[in-house]
Amino acid sequence: MEDILQLICVAWVVVAAGTYVLLQFVTAPFGRHTASGWGPVLDNKLGWCLMELPSLLLITASAIREYSSGSSSYASVLYALWILHYTNRSIVYPLRIKATPKPMPALVALCAFGFNLVNAGLNGASLLRDAAVYDATWLFQPRTILGLALFFCGMSINWVSDEMLIRLRKPGETGYKIPHGFLFEYVSCPNHLGECIEWVGFALMAGNLAASTFAIWTLSNLVPRAASHHAWYKAQFKDYPLKRQAIIPFLY
Repeated sequence: MEDILQLICVAWVVVAAGTYVLLQFVTAPFGRHTASGWGPVLDNKLGWCLMELPSLLLITASAIREYSSGSSSYASVLYALWILHYTNRSIVYPLRIKATPKPMPALVALCAFGFNLVNAGLNGASLLRDAAVYDATWLFQPRTILGLALFFCGMSINWVSDEMLIRLRKPGETGYKIPHGFLFEYVSCPNHLGECIEWVGFALMAGNLAASTFAIWTLSNLVPRAASHHAWYKAQFKDYPLKRQAIIPFLY
């Protein structure tokens, strides 16, 4: 079982690397990058919910399996962090964003559904396999504490940034504006930066290949996405702040 999980993780990292290269040339066609010619489309709120839901359901199922037998593993901390993030991402966030006239291609939602299915499956299986590793000693290791701090730091950045973007449009408005304040003064996509920090922190805490694989995938997806957003902002707004970078303050 362990060898199979490791092989799948390694293969999945290879796919992530290929995806990173592909995303230098192709931008996923949803949101501000919506384009025609990608087949059937979904309401953007429904699309977000459907594509993120596997991560919430699979990890919840793994947690139920682990603790239905009376386990005392502190893997519950990792389960709780994952479930917290994906409850927001798959239920709360889609309910809060505004419906837009730019629907999401069903192909994008389907690809993201598969992506989340694999990542949640690998992490759920790894947590079940390694449950005994997550004991009281693990809980108070410096690596665990640092990872937890990074996770909540990243989550806070992500949530605050999302809130600012949601509030940027007044009722009835459908266009885009330049966001100001908070980390938007330094990067175009602090929401993506926050999510990257989150999953790097999670990988540090979990200390297994599956969590590291997911962190790599998050970076492979969101760094190019942030670069595309940054280029879009600069093309759309001639007064876009010159000092802003795409996702890493002062660097990129």
